[in-house]
Amino acid sequence: MLYKEIHIGKFIKERVDEMEISKERVCSFLKKDEEAVEQMYQSSTIDTGLLLRFSKLLEYDFFRIYSSHLILYSPPSAVDKGKNNKSESIPFFRKNIYTQEIKDFIIGKIQSGEMTLSEIIKEYSIPKSTLHRWLQKI
Repeated sequence: MLYKEIHIGKFIKERVDEMEISKERVCSFLKKDEEAVEQMYQSSTIDTGLLLRFSKLLEYDFFRIYSSHLILYSPPSAVDKGKNNKSESIPFFRKNIYTQEIKDFIIGKIQSGEMTLSEIIKEYSIPKSTLHRWLQKI
């Protein structure tokens, strides 16, 4: 799976097909007509409320696709590390959570020779010790 280009509608449609859920069930759960649901399948973006409902219906965390994208492709923070950037009104996450898909993606790049360890560290800001731990478990 490539996390750089996300077409969430395709992922949702694939999951609906895998689970063999009828159009009627999807429409009923989302309280939308068939045409609106088909438009969602064609859309590369979707409202977060609808994405949450799809996640519940399809028993799959579609938000994790976006989290994986952020982990792999967002640049390191350029703000002053000495400042307290914690907000009192929104949740603060201390660590990035590396999913198995991300680990497989990174390890695949190393094993195929596409990228070296130092390139991975530089490109994705993954700590050297974390990479070595992943590689030891292969």
